[in-house]
Amino acid sequence: MSGSCFDFNTVKDMLKKLYIVLVLGAALACKASPHPPIKVAGSNDLQPDEKQSVVSKIVAGLITNQNYKKVELNDSLSTLIFKRYLKSLDENHNYLLLSDVQTFEKYKTALDDDLKNGDLNDVFYMFNVYQKRYEERIKFSLTQIDNNFDFTKNETFTYDRDNMPFASSDTELNDIWAKRVKYDLLNLKLASPDMAKNKETLKKRYQNLLTQSHKLSNQDVFQIFMDAVTGSVDPHTNYFNPFNAAQFNMEMARSLEGIGATLALENDYVTIKSVVAGGPAYKSKLINPEDRILAVAQGKDGEFQDIVGWRLDNAISLIRGPKGTVVKLKILPKSKSASDKPSIIEIVREKIILKDASAKKEIRTYNSNGKTVKIGVINIPSFYIDFAAYRAGDANYKSTTRDVRLILDTLKKMNVDGVVIDLRQNGGGSLTEAIDLTGLFIKTGPVVQVRKANNHIDIEQDEDPSIAYAGPMAVMVDRFSASASEIFSGAIQDYGRGLIIGSQTYGKGTVQSEIDLDQFINNSLKEKIMGLMTSKNGGKPVAANGNQSVFGQLNLTMAKFYRITGSSTQHKGVTPDIQFPSLIPLDKYGEDTEPSALPWDVIAKSDYTKAGDFSAVIPTLNKMHIARTQNSASYKYLLDVIADYKKHEAEKVVSLNEMELKKQRDADEIKSLERDNMVRASLGLPILKKGQTKPKNEDLDFIKKEAGQILTDYIMLDNKLTKNSRPK
Repeated sequence: MSGSCFDFNTVKDMLKKLYIVLVLGAALACKASPHPPIKVAGSNDLQPDEKQSVVSKIVAGLITNQNYKKVELNDSLSTLIFKRYLKSLDENHNYLLLSDVQTFEKYKTALDDDLKNGDLNDVFYMFNVYQKRYEERIKFSLTQIDNNFDFTKNETFTYDRDNMPFASSDTELNDIWAKRVKYDLLNLKLASPDMAKNKETLKKRYQNLLTQSHKLSNQDVFQIFMDAVTGSVDPHTNYFNPFNAAQFNMEMARSLEGIGATLALENDYVTIKSVVAGGPAYKSKLINPEDRILAVAQGKDGEFQDIVGWRLDNAISLIRGPKGTVVKLKILPKSKSASDKPSIIEIVREKIILKDASAKKEIRTYNSNGKTVKIGVINIPSFYIDFAAYRAGDANYKSTTRDVRLILDTLKKMNVDGVVIDLRQNGGGSLTEAIDLTGLFIKTGPVVQVRKANNHIDIEQDEDPSIAYAGPMAVMVDRFSASASEIFSGAIQDYGRGLIIGSQTYGKGTVQSEIDLDQFINNSLKEKIMGLMTSKNGGKPVAANGNQSVFGQLNLTMAKFYRITGSSTQHKGVTPDIQFPSLIPLDKYGEDTEPSALPWDVIAKSDYTKAGDFSAVIPTLNKMHIARTQNSASYKYLLDVIADYKKHEAEKVVSLNEMELKKQRDADEIKSLERDNMVRASLGLPILKKGQTKPKNEDLDFIKKEAGQILTDYIMLDNKLTKNSRPK
């Protein structure tokens, strides 16, 4: 749930004093580590590289010197990092032995010094021990599959062991995993009585787990550890390795440069899963879903590099690249066998707009007191902006505000009576976009206050007096609406510009700046490190392709958000005017559940003029909403689902008795079908029979329907119908 970024030049100015210290310190990382690595037989024996040593030192300096939350990298923080790292390796206590964890204890107060010194040997030793134990468990499971299991015994399997102690012996772990194998086979048996086939399926599943384990790299280990480091500082400071940084920025821009295809790894083959309409792969007419990519070459004359058996992220890094460049692919069509000759396809990469992840509209019609009311619904999945295109002066750069403005123009031409902005599951994005989007609905004025680490407060304003839409509006939110979503919905609520409908939001009130760590490594040091790594890699280059970062990216918490009322969005988020029950457990998800989160506080309010006031009408709207829900099958369904979730969440043990488990599963299936049909009947949809699948594209979003109904109630109460309203 990313926050947003300041201008990077500002960040560089703030870090200028730290720059020389970091570069000089990083140079020492190329020397020998304080103690040699400990090899772990039975694992991949992954080891850190020089680049990761440099990055750890830079990150250590940034999170302690420039983070909004002033933290000291000491033994206390080291203990938190240790616990978080251990949990990320074996959260469910299924792999490591108690003796392993006791051996790790000596690192509990050493990780802070390791991080500052660029010494990652302790971190990698812990991982290698974990990987050894992981592979031991999978190999043991493979030996158990051919056993004759008695599914009439009244045994149970504890699948949630988070709060249980680590196993003290291999014998204890063997017992746990023998039951795990039995449970996996029982699940397959309930679906199909063919046990020979079920055992073959399970063998392939476990063998695939081993294959994937062998493909782990030191990048994976480093990413897991850095997640533990940054998560111990605060929940939203994050390090991204080069591939993950590219993914993050692609999602923010809602665009990428490549061939226009989604890929998956299937049986060691990089496989085309879908082709983006209008993209280079689509236009070639030579690439289809389920085709396999065997090798990749850069440019017209580049040598092919075989990618069969590669990790998916590494293959994607080769296939993607700057627009206008050529990539050649060896393709094995889905109809061909592995022994057939592949075809060679040459493609010019282009910029691909990810339309499926952009703002979308729909129209909903309601009947009230003989009148027809049209409500336009705009779903916004995130607050995105193509920063690269914007900075390059591209007049057609993609952004949330630009997309929504066009949608609003269309909805006005369609004479809608009101607009609902759907921000459910919207985890945030660009601060600038949150401000600009708010500006589409108000004249001018402050939108959000931002307090920096030095306590200086910036009041971010909408300075454009034009209003894209002035009619009745509502904003839908839920527990996963965060950051920029909370800025927008909070401002709309504070201005009295629209109704806020849903459940309490996430409560993420911090700002992150995206810092490319390459900016803090001088070129000579960068070349030296990459040369060392290339030498260790048998002469094969290890640098990232295209414009991808080499050292990764740090999203650093630099400031805190406050509403124009002066209240922080941190912890408390935004409380809706009309509240719905939350499908997402409020006690498990949200900023107030994060131990390292910053606290809620208040600053002075901004000077702003309200655009409206819903206080007088909210009680009436809420009364009408509650009256509908009391007799609503949809709301009974919602409450039942929430109750069932809480019940299942408390369960940690499952029966290994076939009749007992089948009885329980059948009862759950019948209950689920009855519940679904109750909702379908209330929505006028056909009833489903057991085993019948739901038709595609059915609209079962009764929460969205009710949000539109609430806005319709307001329109009718306030007599704000447009000219299109007419007798029924």
